[in-house]
Amino acid sequence: MSGEMTAVEIALFAGTSFAAAVVAGVAGFAFGLVAAGVWLHVLTPLQTTAMIVALGMLVQGQAVWKLRHALDWRRLRPFLIGGALGVPVGVELLRWAAPAQVRVAVGAFLTVYCLYALARPALKPAAGAGPAADGGIGVLSGALGGLTGLGGILPTIWCGLRGWPKDAQRAVFQPVAVAIHAMTIAWLGGAGVLDVRSVQLFAMALPAVILGTWLGLRLYGLLDETGFRRVVLMLLLVSGVVLLVVNG
Repeated sequence: MSGEMTAVEIALFAGTSFAAAVVAGVAGFAFGLVAAGVWLHVLTPLQTTAMIVALGMLVQGQAVWKLRHALDWRRLRPFLIGGALGVPVGVELLRWAAPAQVRVAVGAFLTVYCLYALARPALKPAAGAGPAADGGIGVLSGALGGLTGLGGILPTIWCGLRGWPKDAQRAVFQPVAVAIHAMTIAWLGGAGVLDVRSVQLFAMALPAVILGTWLGLRLYGLLDETGFRRVVLMLLLVSGVVLLVVNG
């Protein structure tokens, strides 16, 4: 989208920003998954990636600050090194990828991930995978983050397969997501992708994101996590299927 946004598009953009922030505040991830399904219909792929990484870093940053005393840098290091290698690959892919191809890729990822998360297959945790495998996930996450802004999802899934406790998982995938977002922003800026329009979009979404994050953190300890998680995943699954049908 190159022109000015209509009132409906502005409402969709702001409303999705709010909803994504609420979900991220409750679950600790998935800001980009919630946002991308709608944003790709009102923004260009470049704008969508830029907003996911910029706003996602804002949402995740607050949680990382609260977790700062629980961070294990030895465990984080392979993910961060891998992410640094993968981000420039994703940004380069973003420069030439056609919008329809990006939407199909995001739709496929949403669909596969949500089916996995809903089914919860009885896979053996990758407890003995080691730092090399963690680094490989970091590379893939960085590439996915540079291409779509969804760099925090693979570490989230991987941490679960590693069999780490819940708190340990969150102390890994959230800092990794913030780091990949920060690296992606740096690469996008160096590649000349970020512009005045990106700053305007960020400012437009900022109030909704702040409010949504506040509400999500308030709901975290009040709602039934299992039921809320399944509703969110079903909505994400529908978004992925719609993207595949419309653009496939």
